[in-house]
Amino acid sequence: MTRELSLQTTKLLSRLLPPIEIDTEAFVDIRRRIHAEPELGFEVSATSELVARLLREWGYEVHTGIGRTGVVGQLRLGSGTRRLGIRADMDALPIVEATGLPYASRQHGRMHACGHDGHTAILLAAAKALAKSRDFDGTLNLIFQPDEENLCGARAMIADGLFERFPCDAVYALHNAPGVPAGSFIVQAGPVTLSSDVADVTIQGKGGHGAMPHRAQDPVVAAAATVTALQSVVARNVAPDDTAVLSVGFIRGGATHNVIPQSVALGLNVRAARPETRALVESRIREIVALTAQAHGVEASIDYRPLVPPVVNTEAESRLMTEVCAALVGADKVAATVPRGFAGSEDFAWMLAELPGCYVLLGNGEGEFGGCMVHNPGYDFNDEVLPLGAACWVRLAQTYLVV
Repeated sequence: MTRELSLQTTKLLSRLLPPIEIDTEAFVDIRRRIHAEPELGFEVSATSELVARLLREWGYEVHTGIGRTGVVGQLRLGSGTRRLGIRADMDALPIVEATGLPYASRQHGRMHACGHDGHTAILLAAAKALAKSRDFDGTLNLIFQPDEENLCGARAMIADGLFERFPCDAVYALHNAPGVPAGSFIVQAGPVTLSSDVADVTIQGKGGHGAMPHRAQDPVVAAAATVTALQSVVARNVAPDDTAVLSVGFIRGGATHNVIPQSVALGLNVRAARPETRALVESRIREIVALTAQAHGVEASIDYRPLVPPVVNTEAESRLMTEVCAALVGADKVAATVPRGFAGSEDFAWMLAELPGCYVLLGNGEGEFGGCMVHNPGYDFNDEVLPLGAACWVRLAQTYLVV
């Protein structure tokens, strides 16, 4: 099955973007080359090298090895003092691709199933257009980040002095949105994604014979009661107009039918939209784990690990992003709220914890193709929206870094 740019969409985008020169076919080819050779986590050396080489060819001052494999391309024009950062993520996922596309992954067990290949190509296309037009006044910092999927890359780049070495007054990022019509955007002020935390709970009892449970202290029963009790946290402690998720990802314990094990392990994933809700859910988890263990005569310990806070868009930067997107596609195609059930997490949150900025969603399309959710073996980034994403970054730079 092939997925070529439709003539109708190409004509639509060409009408939307008359002043902006985007070599769509060239960057679709780059996107598909990246798609065919996916790299995981921080091990994105080939993608980083491609990005760095292209940026140098277009006249950017290029810095590599930031946060291990991150790249920053900097372009300074005129005498303006404003400094803009735009981020794209580069890493893939450990998934076996099932699209059957001619440019499908050539690395078994690795796949660009979240569209980071598209995000990288979009920012590269914008980089070339801006280097050619040179119609802004100030400093443009293009940030190409590794290891977003493990929620580690942004922190690594920040710890490596990203914003000290390349100061920005604001930072922006984009993600494709399956199920949202192509040719549209979503810009929401305030919380956009959820925080993500994990917790490993160990319930320690006293093992024994399955036929004589009265001589044991059964951690399995305590674990079952804990799982059931945890379901009340979101249902009964989080306000109906707030958002939180608490899932038990695994229960591990025991090895055979007639032996009560010594211990049982639970793995929890916790997400929340607001810092206050995040703290509330953690507090209730700790109380339920401790008190349920006490009620069952066993002991419990919990290793609670915060991973990433929510992405929270700042008001002024969201207004500007809305204006930029509306100028491209019309105000009626720029939604102000994310779809219900959008509960993912994103380590761009760490950059927004340092600086004001905005995380914008670009419609990936509807139906079987464009609507296929990310992290799915059948997903593919919709190349038809690539020039629109690039135009968004071009317009943002031209607007933020005013000549």
